[in-house]
Amino acid sequence: DKQLSQLKLKFGENVLAETNAFEMHLTNEDDIAGLPDGAKEAAQQLAESKGKTGWLITLDYPSYIPFMTYADNRELRKKLAIASGAKAFKGDQLDNQDHVLQIAKRRHERAKLLGYNTHAHFVLEERMAKTPETVEAFLNELLNKAKLAAKSEFDDLESFAKELDGIDNLEKWDSAYYSEKLKQKLFNLDDEQLKPYFKLSNVIDGVFTIAERLYDLKFEEIATIDKYHEDVMTYKVTDTKGNLVSIFYADFFPRPGKRNGAWMTVYKAQYIKNGHNDRPHISIVCNFTKPTKSKPSLLTFNEVTTLFHEFGHALHGMLANTTYPSLSGTSVFWDFVELPSQVLENWCYEKEALELFAKHYETGEVIPMELIEKIKASATFHEGMQTLRQISFGLLDMAWHGQDPSEISDVKTHESKAFANTKLYPDVPENCMSTSFSHIFQGGYSSGYYSYKWAEVLDADAFEYFLEQGVFNKEVATKFKDHVLSQGGIEDPMTLYKRFRGKEPRPDALLKRAGLLAK
Repeated sequence: DKQLSQLKLKFGENVLAETNAFEMHLTNEDDIAGLPDGAKEAAQQLAESKGKTGWLITLDYPSYIPFMTYADNRELRKKLAIASGAKAFKGDQLDNQDHVLQIAKRRHERAKLLGYNTHAHFVLEERMAKTPETVEAFLNELLNKAKLAAKSEFDDLESFAKELDGIDNLEKWDSAYYSEKLKQKLFNLDDEQLKPYFKLSNVIDGVFTIAERLYDLKFEEIATIDKYHEDVMTYKVTDTKGNLVSIFYADFFPRPGKRNGAWMTVYKAQYIKNGHNDRPHISIVCNFTKPTKSKPSLLTFNEVTTLFHEFGHALHGMLANTTYPSLSGTSVFWDFVELPSQVLENWCYEKEALELFAKHYETGEVIPMELIEKIKASATFHEGMQTLRQISFGLLDMAWHGQDPSEISDVKTHESKAFANTKLYPDVPENCMSTSFSHIFQGGYSSGYYSYKWAEVLDADAFEYFLEQGVFNKEVATKFKDHVLSQGGIEDPMTLYKRFRGKEPRPDALLKRAGLLAK
């Protein structure tokens, strides 16, 4: 465990150092052709902050994603994509290949010492799935249902890119760019159309209002709480009687030294001792575009769902009501922990919810109904490819942890074998995912990455219940609060879920929502 702690720490430090080290400095305006004004302005401000002229593009998501999605210059997209995929895979002092091998081997050794076949057997004993065989059967069942759809979507995208720009072979750095172009063509919808309706402060108010309507919570911003950075916002959360429910922290913007991505964390768990219910301190961290000189922070729709996702985790922590801190809030089986987060994302697609917060930042106009319809219609766009991508990550995780890794000597070769059944794009020799796959080598998702798809089955089934009764139905919300959100890990998750839903979940709800049943 000591060795693993040190290896995981070093793995994460290397990924962060690699992310921070890369900068693409552009001085020719042609190189940023296609980028939305907001992304150009942010890149210009970043360059200015470092005493440079022109524009600066980095591997931080608010910089990386817009460039990969909109930049017309294919060579620069290639350069950026390869830099991102080559993190900690260059054979230098920041290389993680040996750390990956050592982490996998130490985990296996520990599992054997404890009497388990593999690390996955050890981990999954305390998961809903229980065994690696169940996980692999689940992933392969989804793979069989999604693969045809994914291949069809990929072929359509390739034909579209060829027709539009004469691209003969679609590469990974073409994916987001042509997907966005095709989405605009099919649905007449793009993120830049939507962003003015998703001002960050409005989205925050919206998610608070939804939590109030579902779970009777009130959020009040307060300035009397210590915080680790001036960007962090702090709130006091109370119930309808004014009782303290939680302290809530929100940290939304990138800065040097802060890692990429989004997550929820608990500073102080809820517990009951000597008759006193000690309330939790909960935080969410994201990396959204900072306000610029001319615009407030405007979110892409994907960032809106990210905020809702992390806030769903936060509700799980805030509404905790158990005796022991070790079983409180999100201290549940890891393939159950994503249910509260993923289920809340569904409200982002509902008219009743969107009208609460999706208002134009300049005019105050509520998002037009036609845009809501387009958001819903495009929700399953490229769902086959997205599903295949998530399955590939789950299979890679199991390839590292569901077998004896002592004979594995080459990280890239092993990874390529794991990806063989889910591969759509040509391989990029300079790239390797494992060396920066922080979820499984630094975070807590080893043998658990399948949880995202597993929880999607739960969330689709759970939200179907809300849809049947009404998205703000108090009775269903109270059941979810009483039987899921407040209960932490005090009982088997399936017992809790059946108490809420009245039955076990079925994958059909997910496949139906994803548009994969008909294909």
